[in-house]
Amino acid sequence: MSWAWPVTLRAVLPGGRLLTLRPLERADRAAWEEVRARNDEWLEPWESLAPGEGRGVTPFGRLRRGFDRAARDGSVLPFVVVVDGTLVGSMHLFDVMWGSRRTGSAGYWLDRDATGHGYATWALALLVDHALLGVGLHRVEVNIRPENTASLAVVRRLAMPEEAVRRGLMHVDGAWRDHRCFAVVAEDLQPGGYAVGGLVERLRATGPD
Repeated sequence: MSWAWPVTLRAVLPGGRLLTLRPLERADRAAWEEVRARNDEWLEPWESLAPGEGRGVTPFGRLRRGFDRAARDGSVLPFVVVVDGTLVGSMHLFDVMWGSRRTGSAGYWLDRDATGHGYATWALALLVDHALLGVGLHRVEVNIRPENTASLAVVRRLAMPEEAVRRGLMHVDGAWRDHRCFAVVAEDLQPGGYAVGGLVERLRATGPD
């Protein structure tokens, strides 16, 4: 295990833009609150809530401190996605398990105005590479509702193997929803795997489409 927090990950995208995954900072408050408020209606159908739990706004300070505590404990990697200095979304590795499992699940959202540029693809590639090659996890999975065509396009660009449909996996938009399960294991990034050297290297070699 080589878990460290805080940590910052970076990639220069085709065309020269700098994409950064980093912790949420105190100075992000205005940008975070603005982008979340502006995208609230657009994100609502895709965000999970416990049955009977209403959507609410967690105060920024409490949210940031909670993320940091969970990250230091080794259970979450809670990154924001920043492109050329502008906060455009989040990319989290959550439900991290150690011991004989060494696994985690990735989840993310983007500002609607930032979609269509490959940011989610590159951010997920950075996260998976860090989890499997840096932190020492063995498996990262991404679970996506069949209706979420934008997220399905992300895993398709990364050629992430699909494993199964997980029935009633999460309570989303008022009901228990099925999710398609995609996963990468450490062997996929090693000699003989489909993405030797990591997903970022694969993107650089093949392009995001």
